[in-house]
Amino acid sequence: MNLSVGIIGLPNVGKSTLFNALLKKQAALAANYPFATIEPNVGVVPVPDERLEVLADIVAVEMSTSGESPSTTLGASKPTPEVLKRPPIVPAVVQFVDIAGLVKGASEGAGLGNKFLSHIREVRIIAHVVRAFEDPNVVKEGSVDPKTDYETIRTELALSDLSVISNIKNKKANIQIKNQIEILERIEQVLNNSKPFDSSNLSKEEEDFVRQLNLLSGKPEIVVLNVAESDYTKDTIEQITQQYFRQLEYGSNKIVVICARIEEELAVLSEDEQKQYLLDLGLEESGLERLIKKAYRELGLISFLTAGEKEVRAWTIRSGTTAQNAAGEIHTDFVRNFIKAEVVKFEDFISNNGWKASREKGKARFEGKDYIMQDGDVVEFRIGR
Repeated sequence: MNLSVGIIGLPNVGKSTLFNALLKKQAALAANYPFATIEPNVGVVPVPDERLEVLADIVAVEMSTSGESPSTTLGASKPTPEVLKRPPIVPAVVQFVDIAGLVKGASEGAGLGNKFLSHIREVRIIAHVVRAFEDPNVVKEGSVDPKTDYETIRTELALSDLSVISNIKNKKANIQIKNQIEILERIEQVLNNSKPFDSSNLSKEEEDFVRQLNLLSGKPEIVVLNVAESDYTKDTIEQITQQYFRQLEYGSNKIVVICARIEEELAVLSEDEQKQYLLDLGLEESGLERLIKKAYRELGLISFLTAGEKEVRAWTIRSGTTAQNAAGEIHTDFVRNFIKAEVVKFEDFISNNGWKASREKGKARFEGKDYIMQDGDVVEFRIGR
């Protein structure tokens, strides 16, 4: 399952700097995974998941001791992952799409106009980059005002949707589908009041209809506040989040504070150097990592894990996915030929050092096709022919 995040923002808000940081991360990923290069305006980066490294170490040790007799292992020191060959790690990935062309009046054809708007329709979640830093060397029309920038973006999306709805209403009126016209008019009223449309109070049938419209203002979204380097510490990030949570009247859990310039610097450092850099700032993870994790949560996504000698891998699925459909993420034939899934909680897998002891201690269990997958489930699927 692909997770695509569209990065949008007005000119000179730091969007290009942020995307350059993503491309540098992609270059590191592409060295090991050729699939990571798609198009010039698409950056593919790994989803942060510390569990994969731990799983790979466990599998390496388990592989080294499998098949050995008790006489050869009794009293012997346990091999360490560092001296063993670990299986390759394949992380889940997220696509960031650099969507150019957003200017005031885009809905009426300014900038790249409809081309820009059509690109947004293709992504699953929108990241609004707004400028929250002062810099006389980076020209900006008007004053630095994240609230105004955000409202400008929202207005352009809403105007585009209103045009779409108007066209659909005219067509629907001809075939007299009263219920659908009523839904369109409700959406129209909300958008005219400069509010995002919330589909949570719709029936399933109505929700399916609205989903088909693929409205821009109905897409999940995150506000990315791009701050100055001097404001990028643990304490100031929390203060800025709360400040703009109140100003934007937007959930603080949907706001990510980053410094695009620092992210660009971090992207070319080694893993150890990145950790030290962040530690000096009082941070545990980068802004890009926080952005990816927040996008995951907003879309209701989770990861299940596979751990074998060929590879250790994270697979992205929607929360609520059944075991049978999760198997289809590995191969479409697995859905049709699904028999059962052997499942271990990640914590149990680690505490028991792998599959063997997890099975012996009853921590591994077999689940049928209707089992609802949980985040962090370590799984082996049993597939028929």
